[in-house]
Amino acid sequence: MKTCLVIYNPNSGKYNKKETLPEIKNVLEEYKYQTDIIETEYKGHAIEIVKACKNYTLVISIGGDGTFNEVMTGNFHRKDRLVLCHLPSGTTNDIGAMWGYGKNIINNLKLALNGEIKRIDMCTINGRPFVYSAGFGKFMTIPYETPRKLKKRLGRLAYIKEGIKDFFRKIKLYDITYTVGKEEYRGLFSFALITNANRVAGINNFYKDIKLNDNRFEILMCNITHLRDIVKTLYFFAKYDASKIPGFYYYKTDNFKFKFNIPIKNPLCVDGESLDDLSGEYEIKIDHDVHVLMPSKNIKKLFIEKK
Repeated sequence: MKTCLVIYNPNSGKYNKKETLPEIKNVLEEYKYQTDIIETEYKGHAIEIVKACKNYTLVISIGGDGTFNEVMTGNFHRKDRLVLCHLPSGTTNDIGAMWGYGKNIINNLKLALNGEIKRIDMCTINGRPFVYSAGFGKFMTIPYETPRKLKKRLGRLAYIKEGIKDFFRKIKLYDITYTVGKEEYRGLFSFALITNANRVAGINNFYKDIKLNDNRFEILMCNITHLRDIVKTLYFFAKYDASKIPGFYYYKTDNFKFKFNIPIKNPLCVDGESLDDLSGEYEIKIDHDVHVLMPSKNIKKLFIEKK
């Protein structure tokens, strides 16, 4: 019989867990999975669970993008990596929306179980995986600084509320040296964003024609320094994808290194959570040994068909 481990974050989502979790187990049994369900108890717990668990046929993450990041990180610590699945129940759920999920967890589970296992490019920062985004600078601390209670009460409005407050704060410039491929650059930047996704911060089609198995990720370096230019940027976001906005330097690559020339105080944001690495020097690469079960809906759009 196939085996499944369900890891869920009790602090993520507004669904009725007492009703939903038994229903999830029933659905998995219908699909011939013998299922164990574990609740996370603290930050980093999912990493420990996946790192130490037995060889399950499938591991399902239920929570926000940060919960899935922990499950993915635990999988990276294993010699025998497992097939993962993510059922979104967080505030923004960029990954779930990109993969073609809706809002109902049970329906999403059935979509996944009737879907396909795909090998995806997984970005790493200094060897640690991130599922879809990493960044620093203006607006980048909002995901991990927004109080959890506020996110639970207001949902995405919590991020908007914090974003408005950050909008009026002075823009700080970071002296960055970075390398894309073999080319080295240096400049002052207000923020940077590294992604492997077409949806970021709730914005659909953030980039056009993103593929999750093309051995490349996307980089935006921004040198905007004035509030009026931020307003202009929001206008461009409504009309174009991010790679065509003035004030941005856009790259697609499989290797990216960057260094802060002055020590940093605020952690980078990785999948909505703070990165516990203040070294100031970072390398982004791609790991290819990652397999996920996902709905079939957007697969043709998100993947290059390999011959």
